[in-house]
Amino acid sequence: MDRYPLVAEHGLIGDLQTAALVSTDGTVDWFCCPRFDSPSVFASLLDRDKGGRFRIAADSDDCVVKQLYFPDTAILITRFMTPDGVGEVIDFMPIQDPRNASDRHRLVRAVRCVRGQMRFVLECSPRFDYGRQRHDLEVTEEGAVFRTPELQLTLHGPAGLERDGDDVRATMTLEAGDVDGVVLEAAADTTPRHLSPAELLAMFDETAVFWRKWLAGSTYRGRWREMVHRSAMTLKLLTYAPTGALVAAPTAGLPEQVGGERNWDYRYTWIRDASFSVHALLGLGFTEEAADFMRWLADRVEAQADPGSGPPLRIMYRIDGSPDLDEESLDHLEGYLQSTPVRIGNGASGQLQLDIYGEMLYAIWLADRQGIQVGQAGWAKLSQIADWLSEHWDQPDEGIWETRGGRQNFTYGRLMCWVALDRMVRLARAHGRPADLTRWITERDRIYGWIMDVGWNTERGAFTQHDKSDVLDAALLMLPLTGFAVPADPMWLSTLEAMEDELVSDSLVYRYNPSASPDGLRGEEGTFSICTFWYVDALARSGRLEQARLTFEKMFTYANHLGLYAEEIGLTGEQLGNFPQAFTHLSLINAALNLDHRLDHGTGQDPLRHSGGLAHD
Repeated sequence: MDRYPLVAEHGLIGDLQTAALVSTDGTVDWFCCPRFDSPSVFASLLDRDKGGRFRIAADSDDCVVKQLYFPDTAILITRFMTPDGVGEVIDFMPIQDPRNASDRHRLVRAVRCVRGQMRFVLECSPRFDYGRQRHDLEVTEEGAVFRTPELQLTLHGPAGLERDGDDVRATMTLEAGDVDGVVLEAAADTTPRHLSPAELLAMFDETAVFWRKWLAGSTYRGRWREMVHRSAMTLKLLTYAPTGALVAAPTAGLPEQVGGERNWDYRYTWIRDASFSVHALLGLGFTEEAADFMRWLADRVEAQADPGSGPPLRIMYRIDGSPDLDEESLDHLEGYLQSTPVRIGNGASGQLQLDIYGEMLYAIWLADRQGIQVGQAGWAKLSQIADWLSEHWDQPDEGIWETRGGRQNFTYGRLMCWVALDRMVRLARAHGRPADLTRWITERDRIYGWIMDVGWNTERGAFTQHDKSDVLDAALLMLPLTGFAVPADPMWLSTLEAMEDELVSDSLVYRYNPSASPDGLRGEEGTFSICTFWYVDALARSGRLEQARLTFEKMFTYANHLGLYAEEIGLTGEQLGNFPQAFTHLSLINAALNLDHRLDHGTGQDPLRHSGGLAHD
């Protein structure tokens, strides 16, 4: 543990095209450039020795560290408290014209002494292409330049920079009130120069104004504003603005079990995850961001494969829409706490996951209700998808959890196929669009019958994961959230009770039991945070509002010090998996919106037209 900080000991900064993680010891230990899915420049989070890092910290062995966000922004402040004084490292990435893809990015690291005297030490050690490519280094009086054939990084300032092999090092001694700092800039043919405190302050002010202006567009006025708004900013930070695509997380290779093999690359856009984000964004009033993603999604739909050649859509894409996601292992990296293999790319991209069509069409239906409508060309493509799904919904697939243990007839996949056809029927009727309604309705109802007859396990008294198992699956918490199951139906309440007995631990929810339902991978995993927020929503819809609220607020105690969540939570409350994860934060938002609504209006009121939720009408 001395070699690696905890996953939770990080904050996220970004410029809406890429992002960096900064640990509580002042180290940038994850940064890919120029895009989220580009090779890493700093990756000491995956290999302390070979990954590369950029550290600015107090030069003191006797130090207390605190970290916070500058209020209502994505500007990160790391505070160092020593016997000689108190100082801060202020990290952010300026945002300029984010909708235009650029190779120019700036990582600003301002330092300030606020009390007494503070000596800071700077160590900049980039390791390009996941530590596989060497670089040339030029050091000047004004900074340094790190060059490879593909990328140039220029370090502007500070004075007194010294070469240390292929790296650079410096010290900065400040008195109370002094400000200094550096900018690491990705741009070709840039000359190092020292930046004045006024220039650093101007970039800080511009970045703060951007985030505060953006956050002012939120319509959320509920009980949990701080957590909801931090989650909203996290989703914004994970969005590639030029295309509107949302990455699942900014990292790769962080393990679901320390020392295990469940280590995936999440720097891509899943149809499922990003479609769920539409619910959250619209619920908070961020219609522009929802519309941006809908355009990205429309491009994927219009570029879909010939219906006769296989599934119309892939389950994930790169942020620019490319399907090139070949998986490889970085065997030269030791992995976070020796969790190997370290994978980049994602082999699950070729899986068949039928549920993505339901999540996508739910998002399209919800966006339609907010005035973001599909044109004729898009409708024709969606109709082809509905026709294909009508013919193929009964195929076994790999399911929402991307298991690698073989295809099954997953109940959740069937549920979302029902959602897909149901929403297409609704859209066709709402707008008088041409549609094979007879076929869509017939197949929708056949799916309903399959779930009730085959997905229901009489002995368990619950809906189960698939037709060959009596294992429970937390994804089925979506049964009432999509409107398939009535929250007061005895079959649903019995399922909820069974899940509570088997999958819920101190309000935290496991996806499923991998020992009872082999998924093709060794090891175990923690509780899955999105499932906990689905559980909150399901409790609220079932009339258990006090339990829902307590579960929701207990979940806040598992967030890190900045309100951020990884994918999973371990046995002793540690964050596991890639960090921070969009799926978790968007589900937090949706749970807050729906729980607020029910607490305000009571369980007897009809919340079905509440725009932010996964409600059904």
